[in-house]
Amino acid sequence: MSAARTRGARRLLLGSFATALVLTVGGGGTVAAAPPAGPTAPGALHEVMFVGNNWDGTADVIESSGDFARIGRINVIPDRDRRMWEIGLNPLKLAFFLGIRQGPGEGHDQFVDDMYATPDGSAMVVSRPSFADVVSIDLRTGALNWRFPVSGFRSDHMAVSPDGTRVAVSASTSNTVHVLDITTGRQVGSFATGDKPHENVFSADGRHLWNMAIGEVTTALDDPFWDWTKGDRRITVVDTRTFEQVRVIDMRARLDAFGRKDLSDAVRPVAFTPDESKLYFQVSFFNGFIEYDIATDRITRVKTLPENPATDPDRTTWVNDSRHHGMSMSPDGSKLCVAATMDDYATVVDRGTLQEGPLVEASKPYWATVSGDGRSCVISESGTDRVTAIDFATGRKVASVSVGDHPQRVRLARVPADWTGPTAR
Repeated sequence: MSAARTRGARRLLLGSFATALVLTVGGGGTVAAAPPAGPTAPGALHEVMFVGNNWDGTADVIESSGDFARIGRINVIPDRDRRMWEIGLNPLKLAFFLGIRQGPGEGHDQFVDDMYATPDGSAMVVSRPSFADVVSIDLRTGALNWRFPVSGFRSDHMAVSPDGTRVAVSASTSNTVHVLDITTGRQVGSFATGDKPHENVFSADGRHLWNMAIGEVTTALDDPFWDWTKGDRRITVVDTRTFEQVRVIDMRARLDAFGRKDLSDAVRPVAFTPDESKLYFQVSFFNGFIEYDIATDRITRVKTLPENPATDPDRTTWVNDSRHHGMSMSPDGSKLCVAATMDDYATVVDRGTLQEGPLVEASKPYWATVSGDGRSCVISESGTDRVTAIDFATGRKVASVSVGDHPQRVRLARVPADWTGPTAR
């Protein structure tokens, strides 16, 4: 086990599931059994969460709220033998494959980064970094529907359009975002980005797509003096009808104007307010986050979160230049949830005061999203192979479930109501 995965043994100083079997009717205390559930309607869909187990090459499907119980598991690399054969025949592809293993993969292959469901719930669409592609997998059979090789040698974060019909994927070594028809895999557009495109986010109305390019994160030149070697780090915003740029934001000037020349301008995970007036984001090496006002184009607040005294101060030991990696916002916009990756905790922050709540111990939390009922922040604990839910209202852990090896992205999805896993073939 790597050193990074043993960090979950640290201990910070950190502060129902029920099923009704009977019901009482009337005032006389008579008891009657609950009626049996009716048959599932044909074509009915059930809301779930997809959990990408990056090093396993699997995706777990869990309940989207409640006890977050695991429903089934999908092999997202059913074509592994064919892909490895192709890579072995191409020295350049092989070099990048091994580079991914030793760099961002921390000694492991990266077989699943991001995933979404098609609108009809029939398929899972997955980006596979080590195979430099996006694939669609039939949820009933586990077979591939289509495969899209990205430009360059590595695929990364994705985003799905509000109507569910398009999926955008970052091709991190070619500085490109591809936008695909989620049903057919056909490319409907693409655009150029800064160096190493990372997260993608569609606006709520679907008219714009934001991409955050984080620059080089695998070199050991992590001292602030060498920050200039990390490449062109910027936010690119495009029109989703034409894929033309409508805005480019370099946070370097905005951070300098705010008096934080010490902070990196590599924008990592982000969270928009419900009205999309403000953007909250994490940057490389920083234990905290930044508030940016979109209309005035300026940084308005910076929040520094607690350091774990057990965290190695050597920045070169922080995975892919991350310190904190993962943010989500409660549906009403009042709370932020932050995954403090290298500090081994997660916390809910009041957006008005920026006061953090309890520090919930978590082993290398790598992502944060919102549960289906909107009540909880859901984080992936990549150090202990778990997904954990934290109540937005109290800031306390309410559930945790075991998943596969090194979970990262967690996404809401809808699958057939009777689905329990691919059928044997």
